[in-house]
Parts: sequence; structure tokens; C-alpha cells
Amino acid sequence: MSSDPLVIFTPSGKRGHFPVGTPILTAARQLGVDLDSVCGGRGICSKCQITPSYGEFPKHGVTVHDTALSEWNAVEERYDQKRGLPKGRRLGCQATVQGDVVIDVPPESQVHKQVVRKRAEVREITLDPTVHLTYVEVVEPDMHKPSGDLERLLQALRVATGENNIELDTHLLRPLQPILRKGNWTVTAAIHRGRDGATPRVIALWPGYFDGPVYGLAVDLGSTTIAGHLCNLSTGEVVASSGLMNPQIRFGEDLMSRVSYAMMNKGGDHEMTGAVRAGLNQLVTDIASEAGADKSQILDAVFVMNPVMHHLFLGIDPFELGQAPFALATSDALSLNATDIGLDIAPGTRAYILPCIAGHVGADAAGVALSEAPDRSEDLVLVVDVGTNAEILLGDRNGVQACSSPTGPAFEGAQISAGQRAAPGAIERVEIDPVTKEPRFRVIGVDLWSDEDGFDAAIGATGVTGICGSGIIEVIAEMRMAGIVDASGLIGSAEQTGTSRCFADGRTHSYRLWDGDADHGPITITNGDIRAIQMAKAALYSGARLLMDKRGVDTVDRVVLAGAFGAHISAKHAMVLGMIPDCPLDKVTSAGNAAGTGARIALLNRAARTQIETLVRKIEKVETAVEPRFQEHFVNASAMPNAVEPYPVLRSVLTLPEPSFNTGGSGEAAGGGRRRRRRG
Repeated sequence: MSSDPLVIFTPSGKRGHFPVGTPILTAARQLGVDLDSVCGGRGICSKCQITPSYGEFPKHGVTVHDTALSEWNAVEERYDQKRGLPKGRRLGCQATVQGDVVIDVPPESQVHKQVVRKRAEVREITLDPTVHLTYVEVVEPDMHKPSGDLERLLQALRVATGENNIELDTHLLRPLQPILRKGNWTVTAAIHRGRDGATPRVIALWPGYFDGPVYGLAVDLGSTTIAGHLCNLSTGEVVASSGLMNPQIRFGEDLMSRVSYAMMNKGGDHEMTGAVRAGLNQLVTDIASEAGADKSQILDAVFVMNPVMHHLFLGIDPFELGQAPFALATSDALSLNATDIGLDIAPGTRAYILPCIAGHVGADAAGVALSEAPDRSEDLVLVVDVGTNAEILLGDRNGVQACSSPTGPAFEGAQISAGQRAAPGAIERVEIDPVTKEPRFRVIGVDLWSDEDGFDAAIGATGVTGICGSGIIEVIAEMRMAGIVDASGLIGSAEQTGTSRCFADGRTHSYRLWDGDADHGPITITNGDIRAIQMAKAALYSGARLLMDKRGVDTVDRVVLAGAFGAHISAKHAMVLGMIPDCPLDKVTSAGNAAGTGARIALLNRAARTQIETLVRKIEKVETAVEPRFQEHFVNASAMPNAVEPYPVLRSVLTLPEPSFNTGGSGEAAGGGRRRRRRG
């Protein structure tokens, strides 16, 4: 084992040992980490900014001390004075390795910017937002009838709206008189009406007649990505969408790693709260800029998120969520002032957070339930929100069950040898000829397949940089259909499979998907990659199967794949792997970012908030961690598609080869007889 310090980069997960004194930029380049630099390491361009993380990281097996990097030097000082470096940032070309360290590469320092695929889905929504504009003429002050400007404003609003108990936000008291006089005693008020029975409140004022627009923000705060949609509250139109990587990734890619970080590092929860709020404020700035909107006109915001993100966003220590019985500090929906949770929008902006369903089934699952409405379905529908932590709903008009499954980050491209998140240059689609075993693929940002004329020129700007989640799903399923990998997950040898693309790789075999070029090495699929996907898909299937057990059924009528990643999964490939239960392929559909759609529905329709709060109380929660059959289902689901479930519907539309590449097994896929047992 090397005695040199270990350097770990996030979000890529790439790691390596480097001698003391190695510049971080050099380490990044040697590992193939996507870290930008234009000036050749002279500290001029600042594109190689990185953020070191300190503390204990049980997932990575390291403790990072504050001496892990060299001290701040004159070049960084000069740059900070001239242009400014964000707090905690270093220049990768100047900071050198002094000890084990975890380095986060922020999105703006990456050459290939991340593609956050959580787009707004087209959906008909009955428009009834919480914020409405009302124009009134206010009686001018009269020495003979003394009364305050506020009282006369509220009286005018009561007459105009028919509301008897309107109140004014205290932040508007100071500017009230100048606004009234500037508008010559006419004013437009933004009135917020929350829950039924709640007192309407004036949250913004404009002199004279103001016809907007005013906006609302719907946010899906995921553990990996944060996606937001800016909506015109008068029309319901999505005027801009934006997304960014969750800055908390540097504290751990999966939720339990973040809980562990908070437990192992004093104040770690506060660090993560600060990081995610900073990320959200950046999202607000970006999305307002994209729409050409003034942030002061964003007056409502709705959030969905998983329970750990929920607690960290609210500034609550997630400690209790890391151990049974996984108790939430609060599961109810929350109506807050945006300023209370550190959001820099407008002083009167309101924030609504959907209710959580259970300790591991959060407000994001509630958003999916609101969007997909399994409680109103005539047929039995399984809704799977695929992500680092999968939320699963099963239901119809007779009731809804819910659970979550810890799938881990493999579906996002992590834990995969050539894996990466969705970005230009990443392989996202794969096909393998079952006879020749030759592959072809498509990469993000290019419409051509790799065997089509012009492909090499089309990828000139990005190259082929790795394989993202949808790509790894498709290539393993294609390998299974082509007889390159057996049901247990073993890759055959060149002799067994009939292709030289399979080659010995340690004690197992790997499959060469791409030969590489002058700039990038080959991309291969290893048995370790397949094992990571097997574990993730087994967890996903097992959660779904547990809900089916509770319901007393062996089949479902239809399956809905939700989430940014779910939207890009091929139904056939998901079924071949056994990610989801057997079902007619035309009954497997994509809902896109259903959690985000649920947030948008709650933003634009007040009644939807009451609706989801009522539904959540009726959903039956199933905790997979304490269910005795979870492990049994997990073991069976490790096979592709499953060791005990026959998948008759799938097998009626395609024939899966059944080779066995275990030691001493036969290589039926290549037509060979029994192989000799290998030594060693």
C-alpha cells in the first residue's frame, strides 16, 4: 500500500495516491478529473478553483486535517485581492498535497458542465396560486378624521377583496408612506393567502398600478441535483428552468454519508445547511437572470426533498434519521418566510415545504404522489422515483403504500469504473449486436451513433469522456441480451462469448465498449461495474416487491418511472436487468421529474396543498430496514432479471441467452462445450 497521501475528488469519486507537494491540478489531470485550466497553472485564469473538505469521512476511510493542503500562497493572495476567491476556495494549480484530502470540483471549474436533466413537464394545472395582486385607491389623510395610512390602506383592501382580516407584513411599515405618496394614493398590493382559515397578508407593495408579473419558484432539492422552475403566478407559465449540482456532494454522495459526516464532525450539520442554502441562493440568482426577472418579484416558493435534505435545509441535525426508528423532527407541511431559511429572495417571499411521508420517504415522494395521483388510479400502479435513494409508491383507489430503497449512487454513474454524471461526452445510449457482439453508442450532446458517418467530427469538442447512469443500465442489459454476461452477473471470456472485446481483467473479465483515441483511453465495463448495478437494482426491486407483498399481489398493471434519471431509462433495459417487476413494456412509462411537477402543482394551486397533506396521512408507510423479507428479495433480485421470478411477459417478447460463466461452467453463448477448471 502506498504511503503517499490519498487524494479523493468529488463528485467524480476518482482517487489516487500522490507524493507530498503535488499540485492538486496535476493530481486531477493524472486521474482524468474534469478540472479546468487555461493559463497553464500560473494562477492567472482561476478556472481551477477547488474546495477542500475537512473532517472525518467514514465512506472514504479518511480523516482530513486542516494541514492537508499547503498554506495559502502569494499567488492566491494576489488573485483574491484583485478578483476575489469565494470563501473556502483554493486554486488547484497553487494548493499542493500535504496529507489525505477530499477535494470538491465545483460545477464552474469543470470543463464539461453538468447537464441537470430535471426539466418541467407539460401539465394542465388549475390556476389558483397563493399570491394575487390587488389595485386600490386609498383615502387621503384628513386632519378632521385622523387615522393612520396603514389603517386606510387595509380598509381599502377589505372593500376590494371582501376579506375582513387582512394584515400587513412588518417589513412594509417603513416604506408604506413613501409608496402611497409616490403612487398618488393608489397602490398595488400582493396578498398572500395560505391555508384555509389563515389570515391574508400583504407581502409586497408597488406605487400606482402594477400588473406584474409576479413569480413563484418550484424547487426539487435532490441529494445530487437541485432543479428549479420559475413560474408566472398569473398565467402558470414556466418562464425559466435551471439546475445545479447540490454543493453538499463534497460531504458525501449518498445520504447516509452526510448523516455520518454530521455525526463525526462537530458542526458538520451547520456546514451542510450553509452549503445547500448557498446553492439555492445561487439557483435563485441564475434562474432570475435567465428569465430577466427581478428577484423582488419572486413572492412564493415550494420545495420538495428527501428527509435528510429536509432536515439539513431547515437547519435540523439529521442524527435521528441515521438510526431506528428513523424519527423525523417534523413530518407536517411547513409554511415559512423564505428569510427564515436563509433564502435571499424578497423580504415577503413565502416558502412552503410539502409534508414528509416517513423517516425515509420524504416530501419528494409526496410531490410524486401529488403529480401521479396513485390514489385516484383505477388500475394498480407502481411509481418509482429513481435516484440515489429511490422512493416507491404502489396504489389505486383502494389505498397507497410507500417505501424507500437505498439504491446508492451507482445509477448516477458513481462507483462505476468509467462512470460520470450526465454531461456532454458521456455515453447515454448503447446497443450491442447479439451476433457479432460489436457495440455502438450515443453520447450526450451528439445525435449520431458511434458507427455513423460524421460521429468522430461531431465529438471533436467533447470527446467520449465516460458513461452516465442511463448508459451503464443499457450496456449491461445489452450485454445480458447478447450473451456476454450471464444471469449471475459474470462476464465471459473471449472464448466463451466469441468476441475479443472480452478480456481477462484480474480474476474476472471485462468488456471493452470503446477503443479510445489519442485523447482518451478505452472505456470498459468491468465485473465490479456490473456488481454495483446489481446491488442498486436489487435494492430497487426489493422495495417494490415488499409493497406488492403488503398488497398481496404478484403483478402490477402498470409502472411509472419518475425522476431525472428515471426519465432516461429504457423500459426494456430496466426489465432485462430486473430493476422493476414484470409488466407489459407498453405499460411502463416515464413521468419525468414528477417530484418537481408536484412542487409546481402545489405552487400554482392552493387546494393541492390541502390535498397532499390529507393524502400523506392516509398512505401506509413500509420501512424496508425492518422488513424480514427484504433480504430474501434482495438476494433473488441480484440475478438478471431475477433468480426466482420468471418474468413471463418479458420473455414472451425477447429470448434471453442463458450462458453460465462460473468457474467450470459451460460457455453456451459461444456454442462451446464444458470448459476446463482454471487453476488458481
